[in-house]
Amino acid sequence: MTAHVACTGDGAVAVVTLSNPRKFNAMTRAMWRELAGVFTRVQAGAAWRCVLVRGEGGHFCAGGDIAEYPDFRFDAASLRDFHEGDVWGGLSAMLACDVPIVAAIEGNCMGAGMEIASCCDIRVAADDAKFGAPIARLGFPMAPREAALVARAAGEATARQMLLEAAVLEAAEMKARGFLQHLAPAVQVEGRARETAARIAALAPQAARLNKRTLRALNQPPALAEQAPAAIERIVKTAYDYADSAEHREGIAAFLGKRPARF
Repeated sequence: MTAHVACTGDGAVAVVTLSNPRKFNAMTRAMWRELAGVFTRVQAGAAWRCVLVRGEGGHFCAGGDIAEYPDFRFDAASLRDFHEGDVWGGLSAMLACDVPIVAAIEGNCMGAGMEIASCCDIRVAADDAKFGAPIARLGFPMAPREAALVARAAGEATARQMLLEAAVLEAAEMKARGFLQHLAPAVQVEGRARETAARIAALAPQAARLNKRTLRALNQPPALAEQAPAAIERIVKTAYDYADSAEHREGIAAFLGKRPARF
């Protein structure tokens, strides 16, 4: 089956499923675009009171689909288009959604999975789930807007550890650090997440949307509210110049060749 992002209805809850099960639901370019479309429709509609985001087949999302990377990652313009268009298009649609979002996280939650989870309001995870963004092993950094998103949601110390140390953290540690609200045995995660979504859906929908707008506005630190967007824009101008670098090519070639990278 082709990798895709599906959206189905369960009463007042929209169930969004990341589906690329042969690759632990790694995100393809098409899936990022579908994610943007799904959340744009949810935001525009009045029927949904909560969104549940889940992965198919026992994993949330293991990152990006690296098999696609040689097609576009080694040219700065196409790399920029991928991150600023496809990826940020999907993530920003989630962030702009006023409907509460609950994540049901099983198995791997890596890279793109961390980014998608960071856009969710409530995160319910299996007690054996794994979290990280070990892309340093692949020879490239996290894109600026995406790194800022993960740092805000998971904490700067956690983001630094994931990106600089390529650390993979246990669910209990991520809950202790405040990234997760609920833990459950793997067989109970989706049930717990659906119960959480149902509780939210039973509450006042207008209040929920207004609360999300307020929290979104408050999420900018007062001292940095004016400077941060300009700083990100400056970084973005040169953020993808590494596209044709030797270490970028080596990291991706090593992964695809199933061998250790030689940096």
